[in-house]
Amino acid sequence: MSRPVKAVALSVCITAATMGLSCQYVSAGAGSPPLVNGSNSASASSWVGGAQVGYNWQRNSFVYGLEADISAMHLKSEMNSVLQPSPATANTNASVDWYGTFRGRLGWSAGPILVYGTGGLAYGNVDLNSSISNSPFSLYSQTSSVKVGWVAGGGIEYMWRPNVTLNLGYQYVDLGTVSLADPILTLSQNASAHAAFSVVTVGLNWRFYPTTPMPWEGAYVGGHAGGAWGLNTDADYSAGSIGVSDIRLKCDIALVGRLDDGLGLYRYRYLWSDTVYVGVMAQEVALIHPEAIVRDALDDYLRVDYGRLGLHLMTLPEWDARSKGERL
Repeated sequence: MSRPVKAVALSVCITAATMGLSCQYVSAGAGSPPLVNGSNSASASSWVGGAQVGYNWQRNSFVYGLEADISAMHLKSEMNSVLQPSPATANTNASVDWYGTFRGRLGWSAGPILVYGTGGLAYGNVDLNSSISNSPFSLYSQTSSVKVGWVAGGGIEYMWRPNVTLNLGYQYVDLGTVSLADPILTLSQNASAHAAFSVVTVGLNWRFYPTTPMPWEGAYVGGHAGGAWGLNTDADYSAGSIGVSDIRLKCDIALVGRLDDGLGLYRYRYLWSDTVYVGVMAQEVALIHPEAIVRDALDDYLRVDYGRLGLHLMTLPEWDARSKGERL
């Protein structure tokens, strides 16, 4: 029974305080952001280096075989975002540091030249990290896993010497998509990375059996180096609606309506702004819905989580557009 009495008493105090209260413009570091959303995307490029081993069979001009390779890289897509008009900041990055393939090859040879296509299994490690911060809260999420996908490509190989070949190759690697989605209080983020990328390399192979009747037949081992690009990464963020809602930072306060639970809706301005808002008073919310109150120990001002109230902080024009008297 004490809470309604306190709420009525506070309402009287708020009404009394608004009579004759004028705004003194002050400088304030705290803002009152409504719910804000943002999104961003990025891709990456990187060096590539690794080794391969394989075996070819040859029938007339046709050459077919198996090849396995492993490559190191530093393919990292990264984006930094600032959500306006709030001071929330966000960062998302995805990376692939290594990958490998096991492929079949089928080609056609003409003297020292071999043109081939290739395809098969691909695997690699994919990391995805995302963070968002809106004082006094922050959220960090991370996922990392070895993904399995597919690879396709082709190339051209030149027999420089009977036991040495030079290779120019292309691969398109798709390891699938990794994603994360996390909400906490008034922060949320959804990030995903499509771990697909293109690779172009030049390589050198040493053949173990160059004296066989078929010049391309036999086992080989070698190395390669080149570049890669891709790894498209996307992220969506939201932050707010925890805003400074302390009556000590407001002026020109006028009651415009009450909700069914007795919580008042007020028209007001912040001491540092000409914008007129329609929202609640933190001190009143603390009596009726204390779970929606956040107190910042640095400045001691009360903040309101509008999401817990099922409300949105609005400007006066937004309120008027939704028709006066309707719920926020």
